Amino acid sequence: MSTAVAPKGLEGIVATTSSICWIDGDAGVLSYRGIDIHELAQLSTFEECTYLLWFGRLPTAAELADFTKHLSAARELNPKIIELLRSVPTAAAPMQVLRTAVSLLSIYDADEADCSHDANVRKSYRLTAQIPMIVALFDRIRKGKSIIEADKSLTHAANFLWMLNGEKPSKTATRAFDIALILHADHELNASTFAARVIAATLADIHSAITGAIGALKGPLHGGANEATMRLLYAIDKAGADPVEYVKQMFADKKKISGFGHRVYHTEDPRATHLRRMSEELGKAAGNTKWFDLSQKIERFVKQEKKLNANVDFYSASTYTTLGIDIDLFTPIFAISRISGWAAHVIEQHDDNRLIRPRADYTGPSYPAPYTPIEKR
Repeated sequence: MSTAVAPKGLEGIVATTSSICWIDGDAGVLSYRGIDIHELAQLSTFEECTYLLWFGRLPTAAELADFTKHLSAARELNPKIIELLRSVPTAAAPMQVLRTAVSLLSIYDADEADCSHDANVRKSYRLTAQIPMIVALFDRIRKGKSIIEADKSLTHAANFLWMLNGEKPSKTATRAFDIALILHADHELNASTFAARVIAATLADIHSAITGAIGALKGPLHGGANEATMRLLYAIDKAGADPVEYVKQMFADKKKISGFGHRVYHTEDPRATHLRRMSEELGKAAGNTKWFDLSQKIERFVKQEKKLNANVDFYSASTYTTLGIDIDLFTPIFAISRISGWAAHVIEQHDDNRLIRPRADYTGPSYPAPYTPIEKR
C-alpha cells in the first residue's frame, strides 16, 4: 500500500478515471466528452449536453427528441414535496430547502432502492426535472405568490424561468439561461461531484449522492462566489463609489474579491468568456448595462493589478441579476445545471464501482501513547 502523502486539499491528485469531463488548466480548456465548451455554448442546448454527459455521445435528432420528451414528462412533484415547501419557514435559505427536498424525493421514487444503470438513468431524468421545479416553487411560495404549473412544451431553461417569474421568457433570456446551464453542467472532480462519487461508491442510492453534493455546493468556498460578487456590485452602486477605487481600498484592507482566480485554470476560465458576453447582451436588451459596466471596470483593474482572471462566477452574477433572479437563488441555479454532471458521475461510479477509501497522514501523538487512569489525570 502506498504511503505517499497528498498535498493539502488533494491539489493535483488524480483520484479516479472518468470519461465525462476533461480540463486543461494551463490552456484554459474545458470539454464534455472531448467536445470543447465553446462549441457547446455556441451550438448546443442544455438538453443535448445532458444527453452527451449521460450517454457519452451527441444524440441523433430522433434521440434528442425522445430525450427531451422524457425530461419534460418528468416535470412532476409528489404533493408531499409541495407540502414541505409550504411548511418550511419562508426565511429558510433556498439551498437548505433544496437539500431537504431532494432527500425527501427518494421516499416517493419507485426506483429508490434500485441502483442499476437503467434505474439510475430513470432517476436522473426525474432529478434533473424536479430540482428546478423545487427552486422555482419555493421562491414563489416564500414571496406569497401563487405557484406556476410546469409547461411541458417549453425547453428546460424556458420552463424554469416561466415557473419562477410567471411570464414566458424572451428568446434572448431563454438562450442566455440555457447557455449558463451548459457552462455549469460539469467540471470534473470539483468538491460537490467528488462528494457525490464518494457517497455513490458506498452503493448508496443516487438521491443520497445528490443530497450530499448539494450539501457540498452549499459551502461558500464552492457555490457562493457569484453571490459575493453581486453583493459587491450592490455595495458599490449603493455607495455611488468608483468601482476601481472601491476595489483598490478592499485590496489595501486585504479583503478578497470574489469571482477571480481558480484552483484549476491558470488562464481565463473558458466559461467566463461566454458569461461576459451574455452579461453585456442581456444588459443591452434590458436597456440597462449598469451591472455589466461595473463588472468590466473591476475585471480590468484586478487583471492589471493582481494578474487574476475572472472565473465563471464573476459574470454569472450580473447575468442572473439582469434575468431578474434573486441573489440567494444563484447557488440553487448552479445545482439546477450541475445535476446533469452529478448524475453522469454517479452513473459512471456505479457502473464500475470501488469503494473510495483514502488514508490520512497522521499528525497526532506518537504511538503508543500511554493511557492515564482518570484518577491520575
